[in-house]
Amino acid sequence: MNFEIEQKIFMEHLNSVIKGISNKNLIPILNCIKMDLTEEGLYLLSTNNDIAIKSFISADKIKNIKSTGTIVVYGKYLYEIIRKLPDKIIKIEEVFEDKINIYTDNSSFYLNCNKVEDFPTLNLEESSQPIKLSIKSLKNIINQTIFATAISEERPVLTGINFYIKDNILKCVATDSYRLASKVIELNQKIDNETNIIIPSKNIQELNKLLSDEEDFVELHVFSSYVIFKFSDIIFMSRLIQGTYPNATALIPTEFMLKTKVKKVDFYNSIDRASLLANEYEKHTIKLELKGQEITISSNIQEIGKVEEKIIIEKDNDIDIVISFSAKYMLEALKAMDDEFIVIHFNGDLNPIVITNQNDNNLIQLILPIRTY
Repeated sequence: MNFEIEQKIFMEHLNSVIKGISNKNLIPILNCIKMDLTEEGLYLLSTNNDIAIKSFISADKIKNIKSTGTIVVYGKYLYEIIRKLPDKIIKIEEVFEDKINIYTDNSSFYLNCNKVEDFPTLNLEESSQPIKLSIKSLKNIINQTIFATAISEERPVLTGINFYIKDNILKCVATDSYRLASKVIELNQKIDNETNIIIPSKNIQELNKLLSDEEDFVELHVFSSYVIFKFSDIIFMSRLIQGTYPNATALIPTEFMLKTKVKKVDFYNSIDRASLLANEYEKHTIKLELKGQEITISSNIQEIGKVEEKIIIEKDNDIDIVISFSAKYMLEALKAMDDEFIVIHFNGDLNPIVITNQNDNNLIQLILPIRTY
């Protein structure tokens, strides 16, 4: 292997594949990046056995390919060396079977190589019927649901996002059993086989870091134990959580005693201020009292003090409600909403609070109330 490349181009792709390495991994080969240089270009690959990231630099972006080859080097050191070199042409040459030289006009580094055959063999082939959606839609799905996944491994299936596809409808659900986030989008294609998978939230977070804000598309290739996301010059593979995801959306009521409309920013800011006098020990609990055309939001911690916020709202009948809930959960749910006005649905003080956008029900947030007596 012997080639020359601009530091900026190489660094751009290293920024992607370095996310596939875990510093906590006790298996040395999983802390490495595999570099495979062909006549077509340079492939960079990393994996921690939970995710894998492959990035491709086409030959036309490489200044000079003198000879091809494959090497495996420690990712952290390769990344830091390239990152700290000036934005100029970098030369990388395999000088022995177990060593590469990375150099510029004024700097020279030698890195030991690992055995190529020790690097995990990964199947990154594509499926016959990929699911295609815009990157913008995928980012929205992630940002509007991921916060509701469970942190505890007590129920592993709840630590991921459930992707369920039937015909041309994609439904994504996340829940930790105390709250729920559901997002539905319509695909521009009909999928022959019903798809029902659970992707770990920590892997989805890493994927989200790689997704740009540009109007482009991503392909999903679904297999029995893993899923591949293909976009731009990147292939991202994630293992799937095995198990059956609960039918959580069955918990979402279809009829409500009371519906109220409120400006999202006003409601969010009031909850945010009220939460200043709520604490973790009390589960960040605040009280909402709806009487007439006014909502009163309050928090009262004996050792700290009391706060009270009032908002004028619209509602569809004369029923009044007093209910308590987690300010933290409510703020995260509200942050995911993307309409100026939201609709808050109530079925009494002991049943879930449901929040939707004013103009559509494709995004649903559900929060369980907290008993305060």
